Amino acid sequence: MISKRFFWVGILGLLGVYIAGLPATLMENDSAQFAVMAMRMVQEHDFWSLWKGPEEYLDKPHLHYWLAAFSYLLFGVQDWAYRLPALLATCLGAWSVFGLGRMLYGTQAGRMAALIFMSAQTIVLAGIDVRTDAVLTGCTAFALWQWMRYLREQRLSGLLWGALGAGLAFSTKGQIALVVIGLPLLCHVVATRGWKAIFHSRFLLALLVFGLVISPVLYAYYLQFDLHPEKVIRGRDHRSGVLFILWEQSFERLSGEGVGKNSSDYFFFFHTFLWVFLPWTLMGLAAYGRRLREAWRYGRGRGAGPAEWLTLGGITLIFLLISFAQFKLPHYLNITIPLFAVLTAGFLWTLQQEGRLRWLRRAARVQAGIFVIFLLAMAGILCWVFPQPAWQAVLWIGLVVGVGAWMFKGVSQPLPRLVGISLWAAVALNALMNAYFYPHLLRYQAGSETARLIRDKQLPVDRIYKLDADHTWALDFYFGQPVEITTAEQLAQKGKAWVYLTADQLDTLKQGEWQVAEEYPVEQFRISRLQARFLNPETRGQVVRYRYLARVIPAAGEAPVSGSDK
Repeated sequence: MISKRFFWVGILGLLGVYIAGLPATLMENDSAQFAVMAMRMVQEHDFWSLWKGPEEYLDKPHLHYWLAAFSYLLFGVQDWAYRLPALLATCLGAWSVFGLGRMLYGTQAGRMAALIFMSAQTIVLAGIDVRTDAVLTGCTAFALWQWMRYLREQRLSGLLWGALGAGLAFSTKGQIALVVIGLPLLCHVVATRGWKAIFHSRFLLALLVFGLVISPVLYAYYLQFDLHPEKVIRGRDHRSGVLFILWEQSFERLSGEGVGKNSSDYFFFFHTFLWVFLPWTLMGLAAYGRRLREAWRYGRGRGAGPAEWLTLGGITLIFLLISFAQFKLPHYLNITIPLFAVLTAGFLWTLQQEGRLRWLRRAARVQAGIFVIFLLAMAGILCWVFPQPAWQAVLWIGLVVGVGAWMFKGVSQPLPRLVGISLWAAVALNALMNAYFYPHLLRYQAGSETARLIRDKQLPVDRIYKLDADHTWALDFYFGQPVEITTAEQLAQKGKAWVYLTADQLDTLKQGEWQVAEEYPVEQFRISRLQARFLNPETRGQVVRYRYLARVIPAAGEAPVSGSDK
């Protein structure tokens, strides 16, 4: 049994992991970009317009940025304040997954579903590399739970709360939210023949609530785009923002138009799932396989079919849909994790009720093997990638091993043993990642390190320029204002100026009619695209590049001084 004490210890441990990641430096590109977009709302007192650098932003709706901006107003423009709404949305998702799991399979399954959801690797990652998906996932999970309450129990409150959740999800990422909510519910309605609940006058109230919730977003799009048909967005004028978010957005993403194409691999999400659902991947695949076999037998008239069709049908249809998109990223799978969590928890609890203890014991040993893999990853981080003093590494690894051994040997029942060793693997690894690995990794993000250098050395910098349109989101955020784009010719008119440069740009200025009065090198690596040569300390220098903060003056100016001499 998954007791209340077990459940709350697990939840509090996972919350500790998320909280440990709140003050970490924001990552480029999306996290830092979205944080800057929200920062500009507050600084410019314009909460209706979205800007991505110098360009007007016609892509994702406003809710994520509004939440971040509101958090800034309460707590100041801080990285942890940017992440706070995502953490609260994740908690909403966990509560919703618990409610949905309890409704479909019982309280024990509901508790497991919430723990599985919060410990899934991609959900933990979404709490530190915060994009729109944390809010989207929390709101879609809430809408699914509440609309299932309506469909199963005919509760009007469920219908209206579900409409609220759907409206918030739509206001976060557009039409995909309605698809993710609608496909699982459609599978349930078809399987249970519950059409009367849908074609009911009560749904007019739900449409009214949904319309009211999304109206601020529609109004914002109307103000920024519909009132200004002369604006040219991605090569087209007369762009209607309202039409875009109600109709065009998802089709552009599916086709790759506008946002571009990055993958035509139709199996991208299938192999990506192998890591995003860790440490529960094998249990999730087993759960899906069993439900699929039950559905196959039912289709051939040989069984009663799965206990519920919501999760199996929803996962299948969503996977098929997003696999045909021409623009794919791993975090697109986050929206399926609530369904996978409920499916996996229901599967494990069903095995417990059926007395399949031998299977559960074997599964616990499999999860212990995943724990060992996580342990090796922790040892690699502490002893090789970013080595710590030996006694600190031994202390941490010893603690993890000790608790893991107690969890596996000291818990007699196979189901709590399976859940416990899996949770501890997720908590131990991600606590190390959030509190140690990411802070060390982000020292190689030149933008944020440049802002820290300015602060630590108290450099008299009130404005920074750059010579190209490459984005500098981390520098923008931590410096407190966007870096201004200029040219070498315009720079000459400014006299003395601080410029953020690549190595090639710095060499070009030195070879021209410029003197570099001061220069500060900062290491740079695209940390969102880790590779073996970077993780290996012996080859890291081969892939790390440099950015420079330089104070440049016309050639006739003062004598140059290097940052190391200052």
